[in-house]
Amino acid sequence: MTEQKAWPRLRVADWTDTRDTLHMWTQIIGKIRLAHTPLLNHWWQVTLYISPRGFTTSAIPHGSGAYDIEFDFVDHVLRIRSSDGPSREVKLEPISVADFYAQTMDALGGLGIRPRFQTRPNEVEPSIPFAEDHTHASYDAEAAHLFWRQLLQANRVMGEFRSHFVGKVSPVHLFWGALDLACTRFSGRPAPAHPGGAPNCGDWVMVEGYSHELSSCGFWPGGGEEGAFYAYAYPEPPGFADHPVLPDGAYYSQENGQFLLPYEAVADTADPDTALMNFLQTTYEAAAIHAKWDREALEDNPDRWNTQRQVTG
Repeated sequence: MTEQKAWPRLRVADWTDTRDTLHMWTQIIGKIRLAHTPLLNHWWQVTLYISPRGFTTSAIPHGSGAYDIEFDFVDHVLRIRSSDGPSREVKLEPISVADFYAQTMDALGGLGIRPRFQTRPNEVEPSIPFAEDHTHASYDAEAAHLFWRQLLQANRVMGEFRSHFVGKVSPVHLFWGALDLACTRFSGRPAPAHPGGAPNCGDWVMVEGYSHELSSCGFWPGGGEEGAFYAYAYPEPPGFADHPVLPDGAYYSQENGQFLLPYEAVADTADPDTALMNFLQTTYEAAAIHAKWDREALEDNPDRWNTQRQVTG
């Protein structure tokens, strides 16, 4: 770990224990959101979002009001706010998943919120029930802060990339199943049923997530010395893996079935924003060209109303 920069540096090996503990904590908060929100296509209702302080659920309906939960990686607290007025905090510190779970549920109970959900993690092996997990108990505050700031940069550039697509496209959001930031574009055509296979996760979950033809990109704290950006298509069209992509350092991983770009290959360049945008665009083109998407109908210039906005805004 080094001093703060716009694109901060954080070696995965330096914070693996904290990463794995934080992953379990985000699963708890994500499942709380899942318990109180109606289904959206592809499970978009369960995700977290990058905020100016950390990760947030955004507003969760509850009775005639709402509440939200935010991981604050500046003050290092989990903050729960209710539309009824009261709030509660859980300190982010080196405690076990079991203790974090108990403190979070106590804090919610103090606000009259008692969600019911499956109290063990998904997409990991082994899947230790939250109340019994004393294995994961690390919290390096500096590392958590740097990871959030990595995601701030990824979220910003991915948000710009998203703005060029007018077809169906997900928000830029954090899936707690694998702790990855993702944004997914859709061609509009249905896809064959996904075979599933994620550990401790029903195949039907993947069938919903991958119900339509897509091109997805994102970032997760693995796959490279400092994490990695990724891009894949489902179903993967012939020619996808051999499509030329940018920047230098990007490659197709046969093992993972997706393109990868190590975070350090972006952060080391003179213009990280352009390097990442080139990766997002060229890997999307690998899907759209080889699967013959209707690009004319699905893409547009986000600056198309700038003149009018400057006159009337």
